[in-house]
Amino acid sequence: MDVSVLTEYLPLYKEAALLTVKLGLLGILFATVLGLVCAAVLYFKIPVLKAIVKIYIELSRNTPLLIQLFFIYYGLPKIGIRTSPEVCGVAGLAFLGGSYMAEAFRSGLEAIPLIQEESALSLGMTRFQTIRYIILPQAVSVSVPALVANVIFLLKETSVFSAVSLMDLMFTAKDLIGLYYDTTEALFLLVVFYLIILLPVGILGTILEKRARYAGFGA
Repeated sequence: MDVSVLTEYLPLYKEAALLTVKLGLLGILFATVLGLVCAAVLYFKIPVLKAIVKIYIELSRNTPLLIQLFFIYYGLPKIGIRTSPEVCGVAGLAFLGGSYMAEAFRSGLEAIPLIQEESALSLGMTRFQTIRYIILPQAVSVSVPALVANVIFLLKETSVFSAVSLMDLMFTAKDLIGLYYDTTEALFLLVVFYLIILLPVGILGTILEKRARYAGFGA
């Protein structure tokens, strides 16, 4: 292990890590919104949309992110839709993550006893108020472990962004290994930076889960 090489490569990895986190968080944000909408469609059994959402979930979960990125970046231009590598990465992550988030939210919604909704409606609350104040807070709390697992999974999936020429952590490591053959140092920094990104997410998720259970949700 050459310390001087590690010092030399450090700025490159910092820049790559910032790009990885930025695109990863954007993809997760859109995936969460998409997942919540899909979960609501499934929970309320909206005609036609329910079938479309089910097809989307099966398609998304049963195809690799790499294939989805190739389709967006290399396939869509054939019909006149061109995207930058950054937009492609975020869109691919949102498309993949939306299905996983949808299942996490759906499991949380279905874990809430029907009697709670009926009780809220009988007390004079509107359906919107019931969903906002009774069902959704508990459903999100129940879904916390699955949501955190999905966030970690999606952040790790950013490692395939290099396939569409994004200078993420994996691209940087492979580039340095190919150019200078400093395999040990490049892979060491790759592991370190992924740990720096992912460990705080896992710790935060554990804290959120404990607080949710302490409050009486998700027990």
